[in-house]
Amino acid sequence: MNYYNQTPEKTLQHLDTTRKGLPETERHARAVRLGPNKLKESKQKPLWQKIGKHFIDLLMIVLIVAGILKGITGDYVEMGIIFAVVLINGLIGYFQERKAEASLNGLKQMMAQEAVILTQGQRKKVAAESLVPGDVLLLHSGDILPADVRLLEAHDLLVEEAALTGESLPIEKSTRVLTSSLPLGDRVNMAFSGTQIQAGSAVGIVTNIGDDTEIGKINHALQSVAPQTTPLIRKMNQLNQQIFKGLMLFIVFLIFFTTLRYGMEANLLLSAVIALIVAVVPEGLPAVLTMILSMGVKEMSEQKAIVKSMPAVETLGSMTVICSDKTGTLTKNEMTVTDIVLPAAPTTVTTRDLTLIMNNCQDLRTSESQDVTKLQGNPTELALLRYAAKDQQPLLAQEQKIPFHSKHKYMATAHLIDHKLILFIKGAPEVLLEKANLTDAERTYWQEQIAQLAQKGQRVLALAQKSLAPEAIIQDELADLTIMGLAGIIDPPKEAAIHAIAECQQAGIVVKMITGDHKDTAQAIGRQIGLKHDAALEGQDIDRLNDADLAKAVKQTDIFARTTPEHKLRIVTALQAQGEIVGMTGDGVNDAPALKKADIGIAMGIKGSEVTKEAADMVLADDNFATIAWAVKEGRRIFDNLKKTINFFLPSALAQGLLVIFALLTDRPLPLSPVQILWVNMVTTITLSYALGFEKAHKDTMKRPPRNPQEKILSLHSIARILYVSVLVTIPAYLFSSQVANPVVAQTMLLHSIVLAQALYMINCRELLDASVNKSMLKNKALWISLGALVLVQGSLLTLPIMQSMIGTTSLTLMQHLVLLAGALLIFSIVELEKKVLKQLAKKRQEQTA
Repeated sequence: MNYYNQTPEKTLQHLDTTRKGLPETERHARAVRLGPNKLKESKQKPLWQKIGKHFIDLLMIVLIVAGILKGITGDYVEMGIIFAVVLINGLIGYFQERKAEASLNGLKQMMAQEAVILTQGQRKKVAAESLVPGDVLLLHSGDILPADVRLLEAHDLLVEEAALTGESLPIEKSTRVLTSSLPLGDRVNMAFSGTQIQAGSAVGIVTNIGDDTEIGKINHALQSVAPQTTPLIRKMNQLNQQIFKGLMLFIVFLIFFTTLRYGMEANLLLSAVIALIVAVVPEGLPAVLTMILSMGVKEMSEQKAIVKSMPAVETLGSMTVICSDKTGTLTKNEMTVTDIVLPAAPTTVTTRDLTLIMNNCQDLRTSESQDVTKLQGNPTELALLRYAAKDQQPLLAQEQKIPFHSKHKYMATAHLIDHKLILFIKGAPEVLLEKANLTDAERTYWQEQIAQLAQKGQRVLALAQKSLAPEAIIQDELADLTIMGLAGIIDPPKEAAIHAIAECQQAGIVVKMITGDHKDTAQAIGRQIGLKHDAALEGQDIDRLNDADLAKAVKQTDIFARTTPEHKLRIVTALQAQGEIVGMTGDGVNDAPALKKADIGIAMGIKGSEVTKEAADMVLADDNFATIAWAVKEGRRIFDNLKKTINFFLPSALAQGLLVIFALLTDRPLPLSPVQILWVNMVTTITLSYALGFEKAHKDTMKRPPRNPQEKILSLHSIARILYVSVLVTIPAYLFSSQVANPVVAQTMLLHSIVLAQALYMINCRELLDASVNKSMLKNKALWISLGALVLVQGSLLTLPIMQSMIGTTSLTLMQHLVLLAGALLIFSIVELEKKVLKQLAKKRQEQTA
């Protein structure tokens, strides 16, 4: 039922209560029937499920099976090594990627704990949780609403609803009946759970409790929004499936081929299959990707961008649309005087005359020693006081005062100046113009100026004064006022936000503004911050559109006004349905469901509500939209480095798999044992693979458009390079080492040749398309540290007897070292030549199409 469309009497009748409140027996009966006034909690997953999900990755399952098979065959040492790798990767995933799902707790903190009600005409303080529909609430300044209420009485009531509706100003409430269908922010005869009374008092009847309140609807939306799978995780799942399918294909082929052709024994074939699994599965890759993302998280936190889940770092770099709340995100969330209009020339009135009125016709500042920047209260009065502070106007004693009241829509104060009683007045322009002594030309002038300020989305106040006899008593009914000027007030955009939006647009990211504010205000701010489309859709327009029509509308609209949490959620969903990677920023409770639904939810850290912060993937500690542009650049850098790392890892994994395959196809002994294969994998993981995560962003990172969300992490070019590099790493080294009589020396040479080739190929992967040896190479200290670490670790394998005994290797001669190094340098040169040739071909194609 829309209670805002009902009279107080009809509301009382519908809820079967009176202005004196419910009897205790009826309250108890309703509480039993309807339940407590609290939000429903979602069922939490047990700890074992939170940890266990990190061990059911497709490739991890393959490794677990390989470990079990090793145990069955009695190779307990190798089984232990495989299980250790699985355990380490799973625990890293749990500790680094867990995300707090505490949005409900934040909503519960917004709920009032106690309430004052009438029960059969008697005041009584009760727990807010015990409220039922039909209770009559007594409300005062500073109270947090414990439930949704229809106001029965309202005495100069101002309610702060910014967190719920996005309104930048407190809402003046009344009891009048509203006849049409209205958005939440315009339901002035209602007050909502979780909002706060800023001034005045009221009596209200509880209409909705718990999950039926507006906050309860937000809570339901939060719990119904399924967690989003980030683009990185989707791409990694695709990659894992590709590796798994290729591995299974190889295994099935080899089982049939070797059994039918060579009649290989079952235990020998089993060992070969396990070796193939250990070789092809890049078991170190998850740990390395986690490390790169973790470094990105740390780097972002130092730049005031707190990322709560690591895959969200990469999502930032793939965003195609940013949907931003207006109040507090794009704007300062601080009402500011931006325009002053003086009377038409000729005039003796100056700006100082207006600031004198601003500084004295007010209630907040009572002493000249008070710091204006630290005052709290009505945002409009604060805006006037901050503007007046620059003129250092005196604070005059108030002789008389007419307080502001919604009935007459102005405030007046009287002051003695030079033995005269001067009346200062501020209020609604249309009211003060009617009370002023104006010519037709003057009235037309003021009306034109008011219209121009309104078109800018500003709230307009008129400032006036009047001279009275010193003994005069001021009355509510004023006349013959002198209009001194107009003040245009708005919550202005942040300069940094304007620059950041331009930078995002240069990077191919569309910025859309979604706000609960009025359409004119939203359009005015949209023009100032540089949004491309000036047209706006209001919440009531969205309600008339089905999902298909909304999907078309959101593409052509950058401004959405008078929106509810449901509207924001629909807008984000419509964009995602078209394949967009959506970022959503906000600071109010009303933003929380959309933040959770978005691919990357971004909350404001200073002015944002706890609910918003907990629903988001990233929190801006400085409330600066410009930080998002920097975070996008960092996200793109991280994804580039992830691609480089994957392109580095896979050739080495495939190369070792090819060794096993080639040996089986030629009916030869396995060239490397599973432990030696694991050594190659882990030594390069521990030393080489981390270096690529420290590569700096390319100079053109923010000049290229967002990558296609459907684009796979491995391009056809990457796959081709992986194939030919793995062959170059494997076959020549295997054929060369197989000529050596001593099998231990042959294994050592083969192992060492793969490690050397990987070290130089890692340098190849610094740039996937450009030359790898450049000036920026010297800036990556991690690159040189990793190469130094590899020399130490690999050197210990070739020189220390205990390591040689564990892994099954021996020392090599200088000539053998030089031959293997030459082979690695040859592979490095071939890859660099391939880059150069492809770049020249691409340049020629561009010239031909130009």
